[in-house]
Amino acid sequence: MAIVKMKKISTIGLSSIKSSLIKELMDLGVVEISAQDSKLTDPEWISYVKKDGNEVEVLDCDAKISKINEVLNSLEKYDKSKKPMFFTRKSISSKDFENAISELSKTEENVAKVLDMNKSFNELSSEENKIETAILSLKPWASYEIPLELTETKYTSIFTGVVPNIVDVEKLKSDLREKTDRCIANLVGSDKDQHYFSIICLIKEKDDVYEILKQYGFNTVAFKDLKGTAAQNIVQYENNLKEISENKSEVEKNITDYVPYKEQIQLFYDYLVIERDKNKILGNLLNTDSTFYIEGWIPEVSKEQIENVLNKHQCWFEIYEPEEGEQTPIAMQNNSFTQPFEAITELYSLPSSSNIDPTPYMAPFYCLFFGLMLADVGYGLIMAAATYMVLKKFKLEGSIQKLMRVFFYCGISTAFWGVMFGSWFGDAIPAAARLLFNSDFTVKPLWLNPMEQPMTLLIVSFVFGIIHLFTGMAVKAHILIRDGNPLDALFDIGFWYGLIIGLILLLFGNTVIPGSGQIGKWMSIIFALGLVLTQGRAKKNIAGKLISGVLSLYNITSYLSDVLSYSRLLALGLATGVVSSVMSILGSMGGRNVFGILLFVVVMIIGHTFNFAINALGAFVHAARLQYVEFFGKFYEGGGEPFKPFTKKTKYNRIIKEEI
Repeated sequence: MAIVKMKKISTIGLSSIKSSLIKELMDLGVVEISAQDSKLTDPEWISYVKKDGNEVEVLDCDAKISKINEVLNSLEKYDKSKKPMFFTRKSISSKDFENAISELSKTEENVAKVLDMNKSFNELSSEENKIETAILSLKPWASYEIPLELTETKYTSIFTGVVPNIVDVEKLKSDLREKTDRCIANLVGSDKDQHYFSIICLIKEKDDVYEILKQYGFNTVAFKDLKGTAAQNIVQYENNLKEISENKSEVEKNITDYVPYKEQIQLFYDYLVIERDKNKILGNLLNTDSTFYIEGWIPEVSKEQIENVLNKHQCWFEIYEPEEGEQTPIAMQNNSFTQPFEAITELYSLPSSSNIDPTPYMAPFYCLFFGLMLADVGYGLIMAAATYMVLKKFKLEGSIQKLMRVFFYCGISTAFWGVMFGSWFGDAIPAAARLLFNSDFTVKPLWLNPMEQPMTLLIVSFVFGIIHLFTGMAVKAHILIRDGNPLDALFDIGFWYGLIIGLILLLFGNTVIPGSGQIGKWMSIIFALGLVLTQGRAKKNIAGKLISGVLSLYNITSYLSDVLSYSRLLALGLATGVVSSVMSILGSMGGRNVFGILLFVVVMIIGHTFNFAINALGAFVHAARLQYVEFFGKFYEGGGEPFKPFTKKTKYNRIIKEEI
């Protein structure tokens, strides 16, 4: 239960075995290959090494991946099979994967055909959009009976245009009549933005008519390449749309016929991703004319595996410890209970390699606090059962799998505290008994009812908080002792333990153990003096040491505020109970009749769904906050970089290596 110890590795091999070595390292998936660009500018290296680019191969793979992704998105659209709740990769043996990849020619043909069909479909859709736009532009002119291509006769000019909707149409016509009585201004139509006009006038008076129209913001509308009336063109366009729709349906049917090939295409996608990643690594290696150089990180536990592969390829290699203070990539290793809670740690930050993995210490408290804040048997059992079924049905991976397992454990904790507090969907069972049977049946808590004894639960919350904080301080002491600073652990942690425990005994000890208050008084004095004398030890002069020591006592307020933060355990626990009680009251308002029973059922379902959702979210967030702020603040240093081994990062298929 710790951060995996990492070692550095340097390897030199012959160029002839570079591809096969990289493939085997990729299959192992335990080597993080470091970038070596800095060596290309290092005077000691620059005259010996170069970097052979595989950019062409990488770009070619990226282009193919992009096209296949388009094909898969298209097939997904037309795949009518039932989709699972969670996407999971399909498992396939490495042998089956290799066999499938050996028959790529047919898959490539299918990809090309679907791409062609997508292109045809997009072209049809584009043409459809153009026609629909054209129809929209012609509809205001549907009642215009003059052929659109007719713009003049021997003596007259015919043109169309628009003016803003705010224009007074009658005044416009009046002004035209005043200018000439040989002009016809026909209002074809109007909408919320514009008036549509057809103007017929003598050719010799065209300029005069334009002058009048310009005063009203007239803009000419031209119908290029259109013949016949607007209505005739609309009919023709609508016929074209029907034809396009039929063609699109045919193309969609043809694409649907390729849905059964989706899995083979997904295999092809994963194969190209592997090839691209391999070429990226090959292109980043340092090379001479006949050799290559690799540098990176490996877990110490994988040392023997790596040595076997490198010896097999007759490589020179060196596996050695990182330099003192050098930060290593972070991988965490925990037992089956603790491992899912790594997701909570990762949401905050990975630990630095000089710190410690906080997950084993944090996990029990997170589970405890979550359950205490939600605290309901019904909610806990639903959460545990739902997550258990999801984990059994779906082969989840990564963070989502970890979070599901976290919620499973938190569901058990929630049910436990629900039993302790007597909460079974709040007080839904007693409320149902009163409504249906006029019975005073109650579910007694195994320990206490928070609604009736909130102060007891508040004290318990503070006790849990003190234990939580003391655990964080103990982890800090462990780190100091591990790093060879036992006196720092004594002065900075041990003395604070003594002072805090002394103050607790001084203030509350006599109520539990008579006479312990006096012990607490002397403990407080002794350890306060110890802090005054030691907390300023880094200062150079005596006055500075004493002043810093005295000022350090002010930190007791920080510990007090940290402890008070745990009152949220009470607050959220009460919130769950109060909302449940309100739902029971509202549900019972219909009385003991058919309507009342139906109302009770509906209110219970809706109300408890809301209560469960909002308070489960609150428990998740606030349980995490208590870890991140109060607990981690005592010892934790984040900022670690994750260990990223060179491996097959497939999207659709999980390749399983057969045991030899």
